[in-house]
Amino acid sequence: HPCLEDLLDYVSSEIKRVLEVEGALVILLDEEKKEFYFLGAAYDDREAQRRAKEVRFPAHKGVAGRALKTGAPVIVPDTSMDPDFYGVVDEQMRFKSKSMLDVPLKSADRIIGVLCAINKKKGAFEPSDAELLSLIGGTVALSIENARYAKQISEAYTELASLNRAKDRAINHLSHELKTPVSVLMASLNILVKKLEDLPEQSWRKTYERAWRNLKRILEIQYQVEDIMADKHYRTYHLLNMLLERCKDELETLVVQEVGEGPLIDRIRNKIEELYGPKEEKVSEFSLEKFVEWRIETLKPRFAHRQVEITTRLEPVPNVCVPAEVLEKVVDGLLRNAVEATPDEGKIEITVQRKGDGGELLVHDYGIGITEENQKRLFEGFFTTHDTMAYSTKRPFDFYAGGKGADLLRMKIFAERFSFEVHMESTRCGFIPKDADLCPGRISRCRFCKVREDCLRSGETTFRLYFPPAPDGRSCALPASDK
Repeated sequence: HPCLEDLLDYVSSEIKRVLEVEGALVILLDEEKKEFYFLGAAYDDREAQRRAKEVRFPAHKGVAGRALKTGAPVIVPDTSMDPDFYGVVDEQMRFKSKSMLDVPLKSADRIIGVLCAINKKKGAFEPSDAELLSLIGGTVALSIENARYAKQISEAYTELASLNRAKDRAINHLSHELKTPVSVLMASLNILVKKLEDLPEQSWRKTYERAWRNLKRILEIQYQVEDIMADKHYRTYHLLNMLLERCKDELETLVVQEVGEGPLIDRIRNKIEELYGPKEEKVSEFSLEKFVEWRIETLKPRFAHRQVEITTRLEPVPNVCVPAEVLEKVVDGLLRNAVEATPDEGKIEITVQRKGDGGELLVHDYGIGITEENQKRLFEGFFTTHDTMAYSTKRPFDFYAGGKGADLLRMKIFAERFSFEVHMESTRCGFIPKDADLCPGRISRCRFCKVREDCLRSGETTFRLYFPPAPDGRSCALPASDK
């Protein structure tokens, strides 16, 4: 504790001055090693003061050991006559202790050390000296404990920052590692389907769709990671472009030999740009209520197999200023999470309303809700509220489909990057209070619910997103699909 050591040296010097003694020590207890050591010291003899910092001795020894054991001040008028005096410390410091006053440093119900005054210059130590030193000890003990807590917090923060950096590196590495094999597999599937077109479709179509669906899940994870890792670099993109430029003539010659003339190099360059090139996030001004309505209508066919009631109240609000791709991911993620958390015959309410100067989007599902413990970790990323085996084989928008756990972390990062707010409130269904408790997925199949309203009253989750108004002077541009 470098700052604490300076403080305790100052405290020792003040004790030495006020009590008019030759030396003063702040003796701390090393509870693990059961030893005393001197963190604060002040002596008339500067060499003794320096050597004091090197001394450690058993906590049950000496006058300090008696103060620790009894919890009471100890006055020793003559050290040569005291059976507890531990002369080894004097030998190590090359100093002669003649009289001593020790008082315990108390913190709550613990003793964390001892304050020691050595060799009264005028007269002997009095009870009034012990009272004064005990008073000082109360403040010193508080300072020591605060410094220790601060050090522990600092160390924990440093360790957490280190773990976060390691996590970022691992996620970034996995994202890059996923990109190439997934792209190759998707291209291979496209080639394979062309070769299978001459065969009866019923013999291969389901297998192909299953492979394609799972590849898309992996690709979605990779896209989510890219959004989360906002400080990503495009080294792969630049390297591939450089290699293509350097080898362009040789590649063209090889391609002509194999497949004939054609703009293949341009197609390769365009594919590199698509897969690895930097994505520009163009900020535009949008009508929030129209954008939300557009996304609901766009996504409805994807959960048409679900019997979930969607009610909307989309009021006009001030335009918002967010990249179209970001707003689409946020709205789609909220709607998908709500549908996946709501059993069939359940209900979801989507509201856009004015709040202050801006607009608020509320997505309120009457689903199973989230436990209090999981709510604390929900925005950490790649954290799911259900057992993975409960949803690993399901499609997006299926009940308990679950997802990869990155949507909410990505939303939180988007909120910080583009200055909107995200809040969440949830109540876990009282009939299935634990994560391991499963909902049957349809209200009429629930053994606890006699009528639909029983389910609607039992659990719910609401996400609230507040968007400040767009700055004046920007044009409003809805996506092409909405024009």
